[in-house]
Amino acid sequence: MKIAKDTVVSLQYKVADLQGRLLEQSKEPLPYLHGGYDNTLPKIEAALDDQEAGYQVTLQLKPEDAFGVRDEALVRTIPKSEFPPGVKVGGQLEGTTDAGTPHVFHVMKIKGPTVHLDGNHPLAGKELKFTVKVVGVRAASAEEIAHRHVHGAGGHHH
Repeated sequence: MKIAKDTVVSLQYKVADLQGRLLEQSKEPLPYLHGGYDNTLPKIEAALDDQEAGYQVTLQLKPEDAFGVRDEALVRTIPKSEFPPGVKVGGQLEGTTDAGTPHVFHVMKIKGPTVHLDGNHPLAGKELKFTVKVVGVRAASAEEIAHRHVHGAGGHHH
């Protein structure tokens, strides 16, 4: 079956920096709903369109085509006294952007009485190499299409 709108594509993937250092890779095949549902990066989806299981490609993506350019407005330093006990480096907290929109921030460091937060994706601002291999393609169910994402075995879990 060819990859087209409203197919579920299962991928194995690797993400590396331009020096070839592996940053992330899938342990299990990762399924996504193909066809403009924002379930994978647009450049990856475009490269996979009309391909079949077994297809493999390596793409070098600029930051704006991967996880975005860094936005320094999403970097914050906040007094530790404003956090609940137990805040630690590596944690994630929901806060708001300057525009008041809910946003997830990562705790980058705690230095004395201050907590340093970053709302950028950890790979934002980086040019990356994505190697993806299509391990399966199937027709999406009506429910998956209606919900705009893949459902696991046993159906809908949200």
